[in-house]
Amino acid sequence: MECALFWIFVLLNGLSTAISYLLRTQEFALPVALLLAGFALGNMIYGIRIAMRLMRMPDPSIASTESRYSDG
Repeated sequence: MECALFWIFVLLNGLSTAISYLLRTQEFALPVALLLAGFALGNMIYGIRIAMRLMRMPDPSIASTESRYSDG
């Protein structure tokens, strides 16, 4: 699951970068520019949420090491 989230995170960051680049280098009509900016902001927000979720997930190698040494 975390592998898929990581790649979604990478994809969203790449898409936000591409949209930001287009907004800075091309002339768009105001409605189109606002729509693209909204997509870029949405991608950024989802990317941050995924990053936070990935940082909260326990490392499987650490979890297996802790279970070996626990008094269970």
